[in-house]
Amino acid sequence: MKAHIFPKSALKGLSHTIRIAAAILPLFMAAHADIAAAAGTVTSENLQIGADLTYPPYDYLDNGTPAGFDPAFMGRLATHLKLKPSFVDTRFANLILGVNANRFDVIASALYVTPERAKQIDFLPYLKTGGSLLALSGAGFAPRTPEDLCGKRVSSIKGASWIPKLADVSSKVCVPAGRGAIDVREFETSPEAAQAVLSHAVDAQFEDSAVAQITANRLGGRVAITSTAPLYPVVIGLGVKKGNDALLSQLKTALASMKSSGEYAALLKQYNVAEPTGGDIALALGSAQK
Repeated sequence: MKAHIFPKSALKGLSHTIRIAAAILPLFMAAHADIAAAAGTVTSENLQIGADLTYPPYDYLDNGTPAGFDPAFMGRLATHLKLKPSFVDTRFANLILGVNANRFDVIASALYVTPERAKQIDFLPYLKTGGSLLALSGAGFAPRTPEDLCGKRVSSIKGASWIPKLADVSSKVCVPAGRGAIDVREFETSPEAAQAVLSHAVDAQFEDSAVAQITANRLGGRVAITSTAPLYPVVIGLGVKKGNDALLSQLKTALASMKSSGEYAALLKQYNVAEPTGGDIALALGSAQK
């Protein structure tokens, strides 16, 4: 059979068309992937959950398996949704970026509800906690309040909501009184922030109350909780990308089912945390609620 011979002009045009198609195809595929990811649980059998799995007792790995309050809570919630939970280990400072980039469907990682964060994502509040101060046992420095941190070095997990509050105390209380600024040093994980206390790199650590308790227990008394009351009581919420109203509605319905079954109350009791009231939530959202 005689082969077909195309004119050079036709070959040139065909080559140009192929190059255009090659350029457009990746864009089309990326757009399609974004649409599918944005749909979240609407079309998927899995619930993709973003969590910083370095934060016991809320989120950590136990022999490679996600464990703690959030994995237990999300496991039960996913059952009510008839979905399979899948955790995407993500450092805390990147969680909001991740859910907004469709890397996962929902954040469940002891994420405090703040007005600033509520402008970036939608929240479903599901528990309440507070902060504590940790210091070396027997070191002679036992801060009880944020004001006691004037002129001191304080470690914290990166991006924590109390960091701006400490900066406010520093500028409005410490510096005007000539007591020195609060030097906050941020670390990627809570264990790294605790290690900074042990190595004398900082004078104290500011941490979530439940995390502070397990830190003190695991370090065998080498550090102690020195604050005597919860500092900056906060509400914790699941985070969903703005506009993903279908998923947010599904999560609310599943949480209501958990409350009716008694699973929710039992889990709160197990981890010594509380259910936030409507007033707590309104206060946490602040100006974002207006």
